Amino acid sequence: MGTATAMIAEARKWLGTSGRPNTLTRAYASRHGDGFLRAAWCDIAVTEWARRSGNAKAVLPAGDRAYTVWHAQDFQKIKRWYTGTAANIDKAKPGDIVFFDWGSSNSVGAIDHVGIVEKVLGGGRVQTIEGNTSDACKRRVRSASSIAGYGRPAYSPSSGGTAPNWTETMVKKLPTLKRGAKGEDVQSLQGLLHARSHTEVKIDGEFGASTEKAVRAVQRWGGVLDDGVVGPSTWPVLLRVHK
Repeated sequence: MGTATAMIAEARKWLGTSGRPNTLTRAYASRHGDGFLRAAWCDIAVTEWARRSGNAKAVLPAGDRAYTVWHAQDFQKIKRWYTGTAANIDKAKPGDIVFFDWGSSNSVGAIDHVGIVEKVLGGGRVQTIEGNTSDACKRRVRSASSIAGYGRPAYSPSSGGTAPNWTETMVKKLPTLKRGAKGEDVQSLQGLLHARSHTEVKIDGEFGASTEKAVRAVQRWGGVLDDGVVGPSTWPVLLRVHK
């Protein structure tokens, strides 16, 4: 069973992903048709994060979603929907699925966009991770004025107290990467480096000299050994919440 911390950790792995088609839209399209390869992908991202983190049942109560209105209605139907008033936003929790209306209404039918709450900031504001914001996965700070509401997934209770260390469970599942590595995991790493302002790194899935140089810089910033190898001590630095 998944947890909110696992859902958030999965979303963080995709920071910096951009353009379409991308790995997330390809995965969704493999199940639902090629029409989704270049579709708006904010809810596709939420769907894929849920599936990859073991949270599909909690986050997707009626199954995969690419259309935000239907996804919000799914939460309404199971009575886990909270309207986007400032008071309600201050009661949100990390892992809640937050829906936006750029027309500043709280109407479910007018929802335009979706993301995941990473941190509640107070004053009717939340820090989010969103796919397809300027056609990329980025952190945003949103206020009640643009939030139509949020759904609260029925996550499994976290073990180990009220403030579980998500790194202990998630980092064990992440691979050790070093120069010469290739593939999707390297792309995720490069996206995280972009989120740490190392935009000189190309997101090409190849762990070359520029990626290693950026990794070493992040390691020094995070106070861990700057050996250029991304393993159990470096992943937590890359996935750390921005203060």
